[in-house]
Amino acid sequence: MLNMNSKFTFFLVLAALILTIISCKKKYEGPYQGFKNKDTHIEVFKDNGKYIIKPYSDKIIETSFIPTGETFDSQSHAVILDPMTTKVQVRENDSVLTIDTKGIDVHITKEPFHISYTYKGQQLISEKRGYIKTDSTEILDFNLDKNEVIYGAGSRVVGMNRRGKKLQLYNRAHYGYENYSELMNFTMPLVLSSKLYAVHFDNAPIGFLDIDSKKDNTLQYETINGRKTYQVVAGDDWKDLIDQYTNLTGKQPLPPRWAFGNFASRFGYHSEKETKETIAKFKADSIPLDAVILDIYWFGKEIKGHMGNFEFLKDSFPNPKQMINDFNDQGIKTILITEPFVLTTSKKWEEAVKKGVLGKDIQGNPFKYDFYFGNTGIIDIYNPKGKEWFWDIYAKYTREYGVAGWWGDLGEPEVHPSDLQHATGSADEVHNIYGHDWARLVQQGYQRDFPEQRPFILMRAGYSGSQRFGMIPWSGDVSRSWGGLQSQTEIALQMGMQGLGYMHSDLGGFAGGETFDPELYTRWLQYGVFQPIFRPHAQEHIAPEPVFHDARTKMLAKKSIELRYSLLPYNYTIAFDNNQTGIPLMRPLFFENTENKELSEISFTYMWGDYFLVSPVVKPGIASMDIPFPKGTNWYDFFTGQKFEGGTFKTVQLVKDHIPVFVKAGAFIPMVQPVQTTKMYSTKDIILHYYHDTMVKNSSGKLYDDDGKTPNAFEKGKYEILKFDSVINDKELSIALTVEKGAKYAFSNRKITLIIHNIQASPKSVTISGASPSFDWNEEDKKLKISFEWDSKEAKNINISL
Repeated sequence: MLNMNSKFTFFLVLAALILTIISCKKKYEGPYQGFKNKDTHIEVFKDNGKYIIKPYSDKIIETSFIPTGETFDSQSHAVILDPMTTKVQVRENDSVLTIDTKGIDVHITKEPFHISYTYKGQQLISEKRGYIKTDSTEILDFNLDKNEVIYGAGSRVVGMNRRGKKLQLYNRAHYGYENYSELMNFTMPLVLSSKLYAVHFDNAPIGFLDIDSKKDNTLQYETINGRKTYQVVAGDDWKDLIDQYTNLTGKQPLPPRWAFGNFASRFGYHSEKETKETIAKFKADSIPLDAVILDIYWFGKEIKGHMGNFEFLKDSFPNPKQMINDFNDQGIKTILITEPFVLTTSKKWEEAVKKGVLGKDIQGNPFKYDFYFGNTGIIDIYNPKGKEWFWDIYAKYTREYGVAGWWGDLGEPEVHPSDLQHATGSADEVHNIYGHDWARLVQQGYQRDFPEQRPFILMRAGYSGSQRFGMIPWSGDVSRSWGGLQSQTEIALQMGMQGLGYMHSDLGGFAGGETFDPELYTRWLQYGVFQPIFRPHAQEHIAPEPVFHDARTKMLAKKSIELRYSLLPYNYTIAFDNNQTGIPLMRPLFFENTENKELSEISFTYMWGDYFLVSPVVKPGIASMDIPFPKGTNWYDFFTGQKFEGGTFKTVQLVKDHIPVFVKAGAFIPMVQPVQTTKMYSTKDIILHYYHDTMVKNSSGKLYDDDGKTPNAFEKGKYEILKFDSVINDKELSIALTVEKGAKYAFSNRKITLIIHNIQASPKSVTISGASPSFDWNEEDKKLKISFEWDSKEAKNINISL
C-alpha cells in the first residue's frame, strides 16, 4: 500500500506522462509528422508523404516531395552538380524547423505546415499549398510577392515579365511568328525573379507554368507525372545568380572559333554546283565567310519523301567529299542538317525497322504516323540501339567526309504522338528532353571518337542544362518581317538568363515575305553583329545571302560582316567568360542597374558583354530612337565618339550604316583588322581601344586567346589572357599590359596599336616602360594613337601625362 508521499509522487509522474502524451499528440496531429537528419539531407515527414531537402551549396538547395506510396526517382536530366557532403545543420523549436547554410535557409513552420526560403535573412519564395493532386496532374504551389518581376519559362515572346501568363511546357514550333508567341520550340521549367533567385522544377514530362495568371500572387508548376523536385537558387547579383544556376546545370563549352564568323545558309542549296557558285560569290566580293550549311536537299531532290536517307544524293552532289575538302582548304566549314525522323519512303526505313531503332506502339511495332514531310517513324535515342545507330551516321560523315558541324532540326520533336513509346517512357514523358538528349548524344560521341575537336551543334529545341552539351539554339522559323525582328532581343535575353547563351535568330527572317525589303534585311544583319551567331538563313524565294542583292544592300551587309570579324577578340573573350561563369553574351540592362525598376522589362536595348550597349533598329523608316543609358557611368558612341551621360533616356539620330552602339566609359575593346575567314585570324596585331573618362579612376579588361579548336583549352593550359588595366592619378593616365599564360602555351610577340578615346588635348608626354615613343593625337576626334611592339613575357607600362 502506497503512503501519502508515494501517492503524490505517483500522481505527479502520471500527470507529467499524460501531458507528454497530449503534447506529443498535439505535435504530430497536423500535417507535420517530424523529421530525420540524414547528415547530407533532411527528411521531413507529412501526413501525405515526405520531403527530402538537400543543399548543393550555400546558394542552391533542392526540395523533393514524395507522396505516400511513391518511391523517389533520383534521376535528374538537368542537374550535374554534386550535393554538399557536409552534415546539414538543423535548428528546431516548438514551432519551426530551420535548415541552415551560410546562405540559403529553409524554414518549416509546423502548425500550420509551411515551407519558406530565405537568403542572408531576406525572403525569397515560399510554398503556398505545396503539393496538390488533381484527377490528371500534379501541382507544386507557391507564393509570389506582389511586385516581383518573373522571367524564364524558356523561349517565348510575351514581354520580358512573364507574370500573368499560364504557359504550356510542351516544345512546339511556331511557324512564321512575329512579336507575340506563348509557345515555341524551347520551353523550360524555370523561373527567375527580380528578387535575385531562381526556381527550377526538375522534371521532364510535359505540363504548365502558371505565373500568377489569376492575379492572386501564385506560382504553380503543373505536370502529368514524374518528380516533384525543385531547386531554389540564390545570387548576390544577376551575374552571380546565372553563375550558380549554370554551376547546377552545366557550363557551355567554348564553340570552335569559326562559329563566330559568317555563315552561308538557306532553305536550301539544291546541288553541289549551286553551293560552289554561292561560295565563289562570297570570295569574288571579298565578303568574309567561315561556314556553309546544307539543308535537306543534300539527301533528296524534293522537300517531302526523303527524310531519313542520311546520304548525299549523287545526282545533285556527285563529289561531296571533294567539295567539303575544297571548302575546308578555303577556310570554310561544312555543316549538314539532320532530323530524328526516318520516313517509310526513305532509303533507311527497312534498316531502321530491322535494327529496332524506332519508337514503338503499344504492341511493340514501329510507330508510324503522318506529318508534313511524309509517313514516318522517329529514332528512339533512349534505346541504346537507336542511340548507336544515329551516332554512327554522325561519326561516318565527320570522319570520312570532314563535316565540321551538325544541324539538328525538328527536335521538339515537331510531331510526337502521345501514344508513341520510347525505351524509357511515353512520348509525353520525354518530349521536352528529346532535343536535350539528342545534343547529349552528339557531344558524347565527339568526346569519345573525336576528342580533339570542338563540336558545333545547332538545334532549336532542348531543356534545362542543354548548354553543357555545346548546344547552339536558334529562335525557330521567325517571320521575315519587322514584327519578327522585334521579338528577337527578348528571346535571346531570356534564354541567356536561363543558361542558353548562344540563342540567336535567322538573320533577315526565315518565313514568308512577298518581296525583298532591303531596310529590314540590313537592320537585321546590323543587329546580328552583336548577337551570338551570325547566320543569315531564309526560305530561298528571297536570298538570305548578301551576295545576291543589290550593290548598296551588299555593301552595307559587307560592312556589318567585316565589323563582326574585327570584333573577334572581344567576342571570343565574352564567349570565354560565358564558358567560365555562365554569364550570357547578350545581357538585359537590369544586369547593370538592379535597383532601377524602369529597366526591369526593357529588351529593345541590351548589353553585349560588359562594355557594349546595343539598340537594334526594329521599325522601318524612323529617323531617331530614344535609348536608355544605365546610370553610374558615361557612354560613348562607338562610331562617332559622342558622349552620353548615364541615367537618362536620350534621343539618338539614326544612320543607315549601322545601328546605335555605345561603349561604357573605361572600357578596353580589343579588335583586329577584318579577315576573310577565321582560319586567317591572329592576335599578333591588335588594335586596343580604351575609352578614357575622368570619372573612371580604375578599369580593367582582357583578351582571351587559344587555338580556337582544342576542347577545354583553358583547363589544359593551352591559352593566353592579355590583361589591360588603367589608373588615373592627378593628370596622368597609366595603362598596364600584362599576361596570364597557360602552362602549355608559348609567349607571343605582338604589335599593339593603342587608341585612347576622349583625350581632350595633346599629351605633354608619353612613355612606355621608360622609353618615349612617337604618338599621334587627333584634335578633331580627340583620339590618341600609340603603336608599339610587345613581347608578352614582360609587362608593358604606358604613362601619359595629360
